Amino acid sequence: MPATAQGTGYRNGETLFVSMELSSRTWKLTSGNGVDGRVREKNVPAGDLAGVVEEFRKAKSKHGLSEDAVVLSCYEAGRDGFWIDRELTALGVKNLVVDPSSIKVDRRARRRKTDRLDGRALLEHLLRWSRGERCWSVVAVPSVEEEDARQLHRELEALKRERTQHSNRISSLLVVHGIKAEITSNFTQRLSELRLRDGRAVPEHLRERLAREYQRLRVVKEQIAALEAERRAVIRRSNDPTIEMVRKLMRLSGIGENAAWLWVMEFFAWREFRNRREVGSLAGLTPTPFASGDTRREQGIDKAGNPRVRAMAIEIAWSWVRFQPDSELTRWWVHFATNARSRRVGIVAVARKLLVAMWRYLEFDCVPQGARMKAA
Repeated sequence: MPATAQGTGYRNGETLFVSMELSSRTWKLTSGNGVDGRVREKNVPAGDLAGVVEEFRKAKSKHGLSEDAVVLSCYEAGRDGFWIDRELTALGVKNLVVDPSSIKVDRRARRRKTDRLDGRALLEHLLRWSRGERCWSVVAVPSVEEEDARQLHRELEALKRERTQHSNRISSLLVVHGIKAEITSNFTQRLSELRLRDGRAVPEHLRERLAREYQRLRVVKEQIAALEAERRAVIRRSNDPTIEMVRKLMRLSGIGENAAWLWVMEFFAWREFRNRREVGSLAGLTPTPFASGDTRREQGIDKAGNPRVRAMAIEIAWSWVRFQPDSELTRWWVHFATNARSRRVGIVAVARKLLVAMWRYLEFDCVPQGARMKAA
């Protein structure tokens, strides 16, 4: 997750700095004024925003700050999502949601870890950030509408995993008894015709279990079909600028509605990129060289970004080199990929270059060089 601009304009002695260590039961608030080194630690029940605001008021008094002093708070991104940030922002608090994996920690074998120590470490990083240091990565917070736009394809992703699980379970139950059968629409009716290796009918309880498992599989398939139909209808009829971005991507050969929808909703519709490096970084496709002394080696991509976007980018990279043979990207890959290993390494580079090309295509209307558009 890329860092935002460092904090400026937060003066020590005029700002209340607060870190929030969240858990399912309590929130530990650690506060300071950035001047005298004194720290105040208090617990409030989880979800009690009124208690958080009241603690802000008491902390200002404790640290000798005026009632209208600015409050700068932070917490780590996690299971609580972004609703806390939205509520605090609505109350006039400047809040940061930070990427926990970007915070440097002691690398000794046994590291002490408690909510108290974590809260103080967060507060220390918050003070450093307010002075302009690049000490962590701040997460971009989506709006409620932007978060809601991601539900459709994420539910589809979960349902397709369930479909695979049900299909595999049915096949495994059959194989255990030496039976091989296709899972077709009349599978339930065919159960009575299936026979074990010795010619006997499928045992009663196994037959009933297979029937129930198939019913669950059918429900999942129906839900997948309904969601895909809903998505197609939205792509066809909606005048929303976000959906127009989806349609624009789908005009390129090799990119279908699955990739176009996911890239837009997860990536391009609500993130603002300043350069190609930010695009590659957010997708987790940037290289991680190891160069120390005489040692020089490449460790692969960092995988620190959005895993859905990264996986789809690599999948579409293979599709791109197949359906866009005359594009500059494909010609580069053909020149680079001289063996099986270089093909695998090269396709990841194509994925990174392709995402950058799609960003330029959507943002600046620059069609990738040599790319072919679908027939109208």
